[in-house]
Amino acid sequence: MRAQAAFLLAAILAVPWPSSSFASNDPATPKQPVIVELFTSEGCSSCPPADSLLKKLSEDQPFDGVEIIALEEHVDYWNHDGWFDPFSSVEFTSRQEDYAKVLTKSDVYTPQMIVDGRAQFVGNHTHDARDQIRWAAAHPKARLLLTPAQSTKGRTHSFEMRLDPSSTAPADSRLDFYVAITEKGLSSNVKAGENSGETLQHSPVVRQIKKLHPVALPLSGPVNFSVDLRDNWLVSNLTIVVFLADPRSHEILAAGASPVS
Repeated sequence: MRAQAAFLLAAILAVPWPSSSFASNDPATPKQPVIVELFTSEGCSSCPPADSLLKKLSEDQPFDGVEIIALEEHVDYWNHDGWFDPFSSVEFTSRQEDYAKVLTKSDVYTPQMIVDGRAQFVGNHTHDARDQIRWAAAHPKARLLLTPAQSTKGRTHSFEMRLDPSSTAPADSRLDFYVAITEKGLSSNVKAGENSGETLQHSPVVRQIKKLHPVALPLSGPVNFSVDLRDNWLVSNLTIVVFLADPRSHEILAAGASPVS
């Protein structure tokens, strides 16, 4: 298992990302956001290559005109064999289970990658990731813009969310509104379990994800919300991710992201 994972990791790091033919190279043209979720665990020996793939996608941003927004979500059902994943949460497991109810041929497993809430595949399959990101970018969603609000105090940060007027939003849609906080630069020295002895480097890890009140499109004005940051989160590495999803299919129809500071 470990030798296979090492081979997959080497293959991922060697992949030359092809340029996209559908996207504009004009820096003035807003990039199309694509949400890439990875359900993973430090207790799963086949997960590190998938973590590395998402990290590479997030850092390289290899497709012209595309903003890849990475959400690495650590499930809790691998917390056995002596290792407790410090980034795991039952809420990420529940989110994966919700996807399994609506996605075609889907089940709960790791590593699982899901693009824009509509396509799922094994998370270390580089070519599937490339193809699904290209497909998502070729079917543009609405862009959400975030600006800090003046009411920010201490570890509570407030934001205003607006719809980018240059993007097209689904008309008269009532969508689920999600806010996630991710932190980049995280790693672990695993002491037990299937990855015992390994140092794992992560892509932006979801620290928290919440479904807030439903939002109707088109927006009549800015949407205000606040997040509370924990003391052990490094503020300079945090990103706020917002997205709107169909309440039935979970497909993501609008998205945006911004650094906390």
